[in-house]
Amino acid sequence: MASQLNEDIKKLIKGEVTADQAAIEEHSRDASLFEITPALVVYPQNAEDISQLVDYLNAHPGQKLSLTVRSGGTDMSGGPLSESIIVNMKHLDKISDVGDLEATAQPGAYYRDFETQTLAKNLLMPSYPASRDLCTIGGIVANNSGGEKTLAYGKTEDYIKQLKVILRDGKEYTIKPLSKDELDQKMAQSDLEGEIYSRLFQLIDDNYDLLQQAKPKVSKNSAGYYLWNVYDKQHQVFDLTKLITGSQGTLGIITEVTFKLITPHPKSQMLVIFLKDLNKLADVVNKVLAYQPESFESYDDHTMKIALRFLPDLIKQLKAKNLISLGFKFLPEFGMVLTGGLPKLILIAEFTGQDQDEVHKRALAAETALQTLDVNTRLTKSSAEAEKYWVVRRESFSLLRHHVHHKRTAPFIDDICVTPSQLPEFLPKLTAIMKHYDLTYTVAGHIGDANFHIIPLMDTSRPDMGKIIDELSNQVYDLVHEYHGTITAEHNDGLVRTPFLPKMYPPEVIKLFKQTKQIFDPDNIFNPCKKVESDWKYNIKHLIKEQP
Repeated sequence: MASQLNEDIKKLIKGEVTADQAAIEEHSRDASLFEITPALVVYPQNAEDISQLVDYLNAHPGQKLSLTVRSGGTDMSGGPLSESIIVNMKHLDKISDVGDLEATAQPGAYYRDFETQTLAKNLLMPSYPASRDLCTIGGIVANNSGGEKTLAYGKTEDYIKQLKVILRDGKEYTIKPLSKDELDQKMAQSDLEGEIYSRLFQLIDDNYDLLQQAKPKVSKNSAGYYLWNVYDKQHQVFDLTKLITGSQGTLGIITEVTFKLITPHPKSQMLVIFLKDLNKLADVVNKVLAYQPESFESYDDHTMKIALRFLPDLIKQLKAKNLISLGFKFLPEFGMVLTGGLPKLILIAEFTGQDQDEVHKRALAAETALQTLDVNTRLTKSSAEAEKYWVVRRESFSLLRHHVHHKRTAPFIDDICVTPSQLPEFLPKLTAIMKHYDLTYTVAGHIGDANFHIIPLMDTSRPDMGKIIDELSNQVYDLVHEYHGTITAEHNDGLVRTPFLPKMYPPEVIKLFKQTKQIFDPDNIFNPCKKVESDWKYNIKHLIKEQP
């Protein structure tokens, strides 16, 4: 069947089609704990190729084929894994129309290239994730990514002006915010677009209060379908981009994105806070937030030690120009390691603005406010000094993933989020849960949003790994539910969290998620088993099991 599928699709599209073993192995994994072998990998040349793929699946319903999109392969949830057809978007990488506070790009474009072009015009799309040098535009939108500037600027959903999406009929549609009059015109159409708008509006309008109650009470969320965000009753705006963003390619295939951009603040200063333990973390976070940092990030001692150990390799990876110069900047941290004084957690709060004096006053005021807590702090004196801390924070997961031997990064409780005011109660309970398991784990993330990336380091050949993941996920997500948080603030559901969505949302809302999938994709051709209808037993069977 695979060879016939290969030949059939080769005749239809301009891009490459392969079942080559090397390509199959590469696409059987992402940055998650799962391994799933696809039948075929397709590299479409353009949107027309993707339309042809959808048409082929519609013409062969008995084969139960599906299309799962992949770009950078940095997803930590198993989102781009499938036993069917993987659609690699590397050829759809064009960036165009940068300027006037907006820019357009295809999903296969790397964010690093996109940012280079926007910054050349002093513009920025601020919701980039920590993997900014590795991830693509498609992944950012599909996961509704957030990052170091989300604290001040919000998530990707706030910066989507327009999407082009191929739906289940193989046609490409332009999705953008609609006024009520424009929505009525769409719903009057007798085509698939009209059907989707009509059915989805009815679903949201009929369940409006339920959906508003279900919306997580945190600053950011990537769990479930964002039905509560689509219809703004007050302003009479119906915005389907709010649903497509974060849907992990389960409703259609994005072929183009137009972003709204910001003009970044030109002046900045960083406050670095060194904590010997986590006892004062909640108080520190809430005191610093009072002075409105643009970013407030963190990483732990284990991450810092790895960064120092592999500093030459890290600098090479980041293409730093002067190894010796950057190495000298880390001398104080090397001294901490040698004397056994490296702090348990390093917090970095960046204050920005138009005027350097005003920025310095806020950073200094935040530092002064911490004096009563008796913690070590440092105000950086230059952007170059601050950069070393950003280097480690942005590359923290990549460092762990590639340099921890005999154990593998295990991202499965890696993206929980509550509110900063809840930290004094939440953190001790979380720590108590983690102590029950013989695990080494790292803590990094967006501390200003109370969004923790907890990454256990595990021997994946352990026979009890599946049991630990199951038990720990259930206990941590029960705790998150107790505090009305989210099980994923940025990384999305994928294989690893979809089975746990009922811990966040009531049965009536889970039912609406399934109905949404049915409205868009009744034949389940777009990235099945993500967001809805996931089989946890199947997922556990596909955990990576070999020795790292």
